[in-house]
Amino acid sequence: MSSTEAHTAKRQRTDDAQINRSDIWKSDGSVVLQAANVQFRVHWSVLAQHSPLFSDMQGLPQPAEHHRVEGCPVVELFDDPADVENLLNALYTPSFHCQDVLPFPVVRALVRLGRKYDFKYLFDSAITRIASELPTTLDEYDTKTAAFYKTIQEYKGLTFDLISLASESGIMTALPIAYYRVLKWGVARLLQGVDKLDGSVAFLSPLDLSRCVIAREKLLMKQFQPGYSLGWARKWVFDDCTGSTVCSNAREAVLAKYMDQALMGALLRPSELKGFKFCSACAKHAHDCIISGRKKMWAELPGVFGLPPWKDL
Repeated sequence: MSSTEAHTAKRQRTDDAQINRSDIWKSDGSVVLQAANVQFRVHWSVLAQHSPLFSDMQGLPQPAEHHRVEGCPVVELFDDPADVENLLNALYTPSFHCQDVLPFPVVRALVRLGRKYDFKYLFDSAITRIASELPTTLDEYDTKTAAFYKTIQEYKGLTFDLISLASESGIMTALPIAYYRVLKWGVARLLQGVDKLDGSVAFLSPLDLSRCVIAREKLLMKQFQPGYSLGWARKWVFDDCTGSTVCSNAREAVLAKYMDQALMGALLRPSELKGFKFCSACAKHAHDCIISGRKKMWAELPGVFGLPPWKDL
């Protein structure tokens, strides 16, 4: 068969079954992976080099009647063909998964199949990427700009999808800040999900939704308690104010903004209050209270969502 005919055959169904050949079809491949109705012809040596599981599988004897395609044994995988394709692309073309920004489906495939089949390097690279976007320390969180995602291609609903992936894969360290991000959008968005450009809807599982709704109510109350980010606005305990009326009005305005609109300020940054006028003494007190309050809140954040402490995630 000529190379042109071989390329054409990749998209044709085989004669004996409703099977499609993927574009990943190595002419000298030694094994055929089949996911659903899609087949991929690859090399045992490549799979075995990166996965102890496939290395062990390679040594297993095949029954005489075992189905073969072009002389290659067929290994059936109960996975999404798109995930398998992304995994194989990463194996055969390292630059594929080393790009500065990756589409979420690629990251998801490397997490799911990297864990399942022990492709440790690919799994670790995906986890590192997720960890950079959903940090576990306040300092790392503060280095993030308004553009949340830098290494995963952003789209409407991405945070919901990341939560789903982290939950199903046991990436617990990513959940606290991911939860915090989505609960800032309000209960309606949490319940309804997010419409994505492809027409699908990103939504939270019942467990993730419950954690977020319950935590949102807790945080809205806790942020105004003494020692937290906005506790100073509710009860002023300092007596060195030099502009009592102006500062009192500013504190009332802060309370009105966050209370009346039910805004999330548990991890409020001092810079977010630049529009409120305080005397220099009160401005410093407010700044210091916010800094200490958000540190306190960060330490408690996993527990608010019903998760273990940071060190145990």
